[in-house]
Order: sequence, then C-alpha cells, then structure tokens
Amino acid sequence: MSPIRSNTRRQASTTRRARIPSIAQGLTITWSQLIVVASVAALLNGLVCQAAGRAPPEPYYGRFIGDFTNFAHGIKGQIYAVDESTLFVKSFAYDGTGPDAFFWVGKTPRPSPEGYIIPYPEEYIGIDPPILQAHNNTDIILRLPMGKRIKDIRWLSVWCRRFTVDFGEVFIPPGIDVPKPRVLPEFKRLAHGLRSSNISVLDAKTFYIPNLHYDGAGPDAYFWVGNGSEPNIMGIKVPNEMGSLEPLRGYQGEDIEIQLPGSLTVYDIDWLAVWCVEYRHNFGHVYIPRDLDVPPALGQTKITPPWWYSPTTTTPRPVYSNCREILPNKLQVKWELQGEYLQIELFGRITEDQYMAFGLSGVNGRPQMAQSDVVVAFYDTNARVFRAEDYFISDLSQCDGQRGVCPDERIGARNDVIVVSGDRKNGVTSIRYKRLLQTNEAIYDAPIPTDREVSIIAAIGPLNSRKEANAHLHTASDHNPDDIRINFSARNDHSCKNSLYDVKDVSGPKPWPARKIEGVRKFHASIGPTGGKRGYTAITGVPSWGIAWYVNDLLIPEITVERGANYEFYIEGGNDPAQPARYHPFYISDSPEGGLGQKIGLEARKQKVYAGVEFDEDGNAIPTASGRYCEWEHRTVDRSAEIDNFEDYKGTLVYKCEDGEPGYLNWTVPSDAPDLLYYQCFTHNNLGWKINVVNRGTANFAIGSHLILYAVSTVFSLIGITRISQLT
Repeated sequence: MSPIRSNTRRQASTTRRARIPSIAQGLTITWSQLIVVASVAALLNGLVCQAAGRAPPEPYYGRFIGDFTNFAHGIKGQIYAVDESTLFVKSFAYDGTGPDAFFWVGKTPRPSPEGYIIPYPEEYIGIDPPILQAHNNTDIILRLPMGKRIKDIRWLSVWCRRFTVDFGEVFIPPGIDVPKPRVLPEFKRLAHGLRSSNISVLDAKTFYIPNLHYDGAGPDAYFWVGNGSEPNIMGIKVPNEMGSLEPLRGYQGEDIEIQLPGSLTVYDIDWLAVWCVEYRHNFGHVYIPRDLDVPPALGQTKITPPWWYSPTTTTPRPVYSNCREILPNKLQVKWELQGEYLQIELFGRITEDQYMAFGLSGVNGRPQMAQSDVVVAFYDTNARVFRAEDYFISDLSQCDGQRGVCPDERIGARNDVIVVSGDRKNGVTSIRYKRLLQTNEAIYDAPIPTDREVSIIAAIGPLNSRKEANAHLHTASDHNPDDIRINFSARNDHSCKNSLYDVKDVSGPKPWPARKIEGVRKFHASIGPTGGKRGYTAITGVPSWGIAWYVNDLLIPEITVERGANYEFYIEGGNDPAQPARYHPFYISDSPEGGLGQKIGLEARKQKVYAGVEFDEDGNAIPTASGRYCEWEHRTVDRSAEIDNFEDYKGTLVYKCEDGEPGYLNWTVPSDAPDLLYYQCFTHNNLGWKINVVNRGTANFAIGSHLILYAVSTVFSLIGITRISQLT
C-alpha cells in the first residue's frame, strides 16, 4: 500500500487506532466485541469524513463561473476562477477565423470596446499579443494582466477588435468567492536549527517556505509528508526547490517553493516535515488544516526561480550547494548533478549584446579554447528569448560553417543543451540550462566526467549580427587565464562570497556620497529626480525610473530611528490615484523594493508593513499617507553627470507644489521592529531607501541642521514662501 492513503482509508485507520484496543497492550477482546467496536468506528469514520470535507470533488478546477455563450465561430468552454487573478477555461473551442480576436475582459455591463486583452499564450514574441488561434477542446490558463483581479472584471469575452463583435461571453457572478492561498504557522522548531516564517499553501500542490533555516547536518533528511497525528516513517519524500530528491542541504534564511510529487495534493496529507529517514527523527513540522480552500494545481503557480539573488541583499542566498566565481565580479557558475544530466546556472555581468561561455577545456591541465566543448549563453534581443547554444571550437577563428568557433547545429551536429529558464536584472544576466553527461556525439561533445576533476574554460565577449560568439578581447578579466578544475559530482563546493547583483557599476561619473539623518523626529517627504548615475542608482545599486523620495530636502537619505520613539512624517507625494505618475503614497515596510499597491498574492505577502497602510476586510492594502504633490524639478535639463556634489546639483532644481495640504503620518517604532526597514512608495517600486532601527537611547539625538532646516521651511511655508531659495 502506498504510504499516503486516501482520505477515507486514512481517517478510518486513525479511528481504528484510537478505538480498538491493541493486543500488544496486553488486552483481549471477543469477536463480538470486535465487531461492535468496528461498527462504531466505521460510523464515526463516516461522520468524520462528512464533517472534514477535506478534498473538493475531482476533477478540481477552482470555483465554477459558467459556460461560454456562443454567438459566432463555435465558441465553447467552461470557465473557472482558479485564484484571485487567474481563470481556467476547460475544453475551449473556437474556429480561429476571426481576423482580430482575443480573450477580452472588462467591467462594463456587457462586453464592449472598453475592455482589454488577456494575452494568450502569456509568453509571446513581439510587441503586441498574437490574435487568438483555432482551438478544439483546449484547456487554457488565463492570467489577468497589469495586476488586475477577478473582482475587477464583470465578464470574459472572445472579442473581435477590428469589427467590435462579441463572439462569445460569460459573466462573472458578483461577489464570487475565489480560492485563495492559505497561510500556515511556521515550522515547529525541534532540531538542527530548523525554523522558518509562516508557511503558505499556494495551491493544492505547492508550498512556499520563507526564511528557511536548517543547518544541513542531518545525514539523510528530506521534506516529508504523510498522515497521522505526528510525522512518522509512513511518509514520502517531497523534492526540494530544485526538483531533486538528494538529502537536504543547509539553508540560511532562503525563501523557497516545493511541490508535492505525482498526483498527491495537500488534501491527502496531515503534515509537512523535515525528516531524517536514516534515524527516523523529526526535525520540525507544520500541520495541514482540514478546511483548506486553496487554488487547484493547474500549473498557474509559477515557481520563483530559486537561483535568483535579491539585488539589495549583501549576503548571497545560493540555492545550489556548488558555486565558483570564474571571472572576478563578472561570471559565476553554479551546478548540480540531476541523474544523467548536469544542470548549470550562469550568472554574468554582461550587456545585452554580449555572451557568456562556459565548458570543458580542449585539454586537461590548462585552459585551452581550441578543441573545447562549450555552451554559449545570452539574451537574444531579436527573438526576446534566453538562449544557450552547444558550441565546438575547432579553431580560434570565426565560424565559416565548417571550422572555427561554431554552434554544433551549423556544422551538422545537434544542440544538446536544454534551456530551463533565464532572467536579466540590474545588469546581471542569468541563464539556467542542462545537458546530458554523455550525448553520444563523439566528435563535437565531450563527455562530462563525474569521477574526477576536469579543466574548464569560461569567457565573456560580443555577439555578432548572427547572434553568434565573436572573439573576446583576451584580457585577464574576460576569460580565465589560469587552470580552473571542477569536479561536477562535488557537493558543497561553494566559494562564491558575494552576489554579482551587489557589484557596483564602476563606469560613469563618481557617485555622490549617501546622506544620513539621525536625531530627527520630524520628516518632510516629497518627490525629486534621482541624480542619474551619481544618485539613486549609485546609492542603492538598483536602476531607478527617474524619480525618488527627497526627505528633509535630501535625496533618499538613510534615516535612523529608535524603537519605542514617535516620529512624524509630512507627505507631499500626491493624492490623486487618477494620475499614477504623480501619485506616491508614503509607507514603511521591510521591502527594499516597495510598490505594495501593484503586487498581489504571494508577492504582496512577502512584505510586512509597519506604517502608512491599512487593510480592508478582504485583506486589500489601502494607503493612508498621501498629500498634495510637490516635486523638485530640473530648471533646464538633468545636469547630474557634470556636477560633483549633491548640494550644487540641488541648486539646479526648483521646488514646485500643487494646491492642497501635506499628508500626515504619525509612527511609533515597534519595540520588535527589525534593524533595517525602508520608506517606500505604495504605487511604484524603488523610490525610497533605508531606515536603520536602533534601541532607545543609542541614536545621537540632537537638534541638528536637518531639523533646523525643516523648522525654518515650515515657518516660511506659513507665510507663503515654499523654499528658502525664494528669498534670494
């Protein structure tokens, strides 16, 4: 019997264990007694099954909305609400002959031109979504765009834009109760430093485990699920965030997602644990409640790439246990054996017209490009896809179709590299791919040994017009001049000390020093320009989008506050939601990115808000700290590149305010606030910066120049002068 039993069998066996005396306990019973007890147990089991109502009826697609009404072109399909932003269309049919048809949603009483497209497929090439193709009983997942939610729409239509014709429609019932992720407690802390933050059930198969800590010292530990009142040996392994069933490595505060294997769902289990199989020991667990109403697992939950580094953290959060920095501050490689495959992750500080190459040296014992087998990975700006190409280098020359630095496919062989995923953020391109250890291509693919070290080569260089690798410059920083050897079967070969996202861009003008405010209890927050490469980006390491918070007339200063102390903020970031570019409610959060108002679901739950936001009865975030819009504007053009200090740069700006009053935020810092928080914009990412939180009495509290400036400016504002510069 499978270690995971059906609900009925599991509950029945639990009831039997609870009600029937055990012979092992030294008790004896008659057959008649046994029959009576068994009958009672069966009755109780039936009642328990009815009361628990654990699993929804199968097949489970979410909350049923209705069937398409067909007006033309054979529209058919049943529509379900999967979660707050996802629709599922079961058995969709359409003849595909409409000239400009799309999935179309809106909030008018009936389908009309006042709607917008749900792109399908979601991943597409080009600027505009493709028109809807023919379908015959296709199951389709539709994700609402631009942060929209099902409660924001009234209908779904197959709509022809060109002729403004409704081919088919279904209406969303008012107040529909859609399935939602469920937040559970954290792991119970029993052994090996296991702990986490509150765990979420994202859908019927997916767990999100934030801030996971585990020392990795268990000899045979796994994520483990099963039935019963406590974790036990009758469970099964759950693959880790990489899909691997290798024993768990150590975790140091990482956020991961794991998915239940096979047909198993959260409705089939009682607990999730970290369990040591060899010693039959429970390191910690969390119970699964019986009243779940989570989204079905239809593939709509996109697992967060576990190889992603947060660009604002100072400590790398590797998921692979193996990592080497091949080119200092430019190229890192991470790897993991997965059966007969080797999975590789390349991280490169490269531009969009560059590639990164990694592979086996042409000769063992030194880095040799000639006769080497490498993978060239890059972002294809034409096709807008991440690519990883299998190359064989016969000669150090441009590929002529027969010899040179050639993709295998150009010389009659196969591309044996499979791209898994890719990303590009803040100047770092990351591409994840895998390849068979032995491809059976004797000429162009070298076998990857797993029983010894092997010399590798790596390089960064320009792409040519064919999107193929051109020669790199042969400097010490764009290839490895020394012999570097890797044993690809190694575990915990991890020498990467920093994330490439933390490497500052040294090109361009010298950055301005960061400003700090300490010992101040009143703050004035308005909007201003970011100062180009000298300002926001240089301070935070994150690209800006043109504006940022100015606090007490300083560009994103670091603020120091004391736990238990009270602070006042006067906010001039705009209060009209109808003008998104001039609507920047102020709030305080643990998120280095901010932008809570544009996030939903898991992304929103990753933030903890400390001030400036309230939540309605549905859990929706509502900003509370907004006021008139005031902005430091350029008198002419942005002159940050030619000005060496912020004070002179501010002299090139002029301060302008719309009519109205500032918003107000009164904040008492909680005694349990973490050491680092951020002031941010509710509606946009990356406008604010750090709040350093210290214990009461440790901040240098004195009436400093910033407070004097604020007091003076407040007095002047009362007599109609908005800035001291107006006096000169």
